[in-house]
Amino acid sequence: MQLETINYTLALGTLGLQIAAAALLAVYFLRRVFPDLEDIAAFVRTRGLWVALAASLGASAMTLIHSQIFGLPPCPLCWWQRIFLYPQTILFAGAMFRKETSIIDYSIVFSVIGLGFALYHHALQMLPAGSLPCPAEGVSCSQILFLEFGYITYPMMSVSLFAFLIITMLFVREK
Repeated sequence: MQLETINYTLALGTLGLQIAAAALLAVYFLRRVFPDLEDIAAFVRTRGLWVALAASLGASAMTLIHSQIFGLPPCPLCWWQRIFLYPQTILFAGAMFRKETSIIDYSIVFSVIGLGFALYHHALQMLPAGSLPCPAEGVSCSQILFLEFGYITYPMMSVSLFAFLIITMLFVREK
């Protein structure tokens, strides 16, 4: 499969993830006003760890495929985002194996920090050159290797995933 096809599919998946995150955020705040939304909240509370495991595992796999198979070198900010993503896959798998939810707060903290790096990285790429400092010595963090729909870049995929994980863990935390 060609890189362009994979990237387009990932961009569509990112759009879906953004819509899902926005919908879950609405459910989180409106479920007391609209009791019918409680069924959705209950589903996310019970299946949220599975969903988070699938999302983090898929994202981790795609970062490795892009860098190891397609040879796209990650910049320093990409590495920082990976640092806060990869352990979550292990945390979610361990939580599923042990049937416990004690990792939720760790996931939220990792996701908030990863979200911060991803937002900075996206701003670095989208703002005019020289607007923000780039920590790169080799691969430039401001270089856009992927752009779909005018705003979806690799960092925006990361923003979407971390936001989705935070919202999902807020539901699971209530369990």
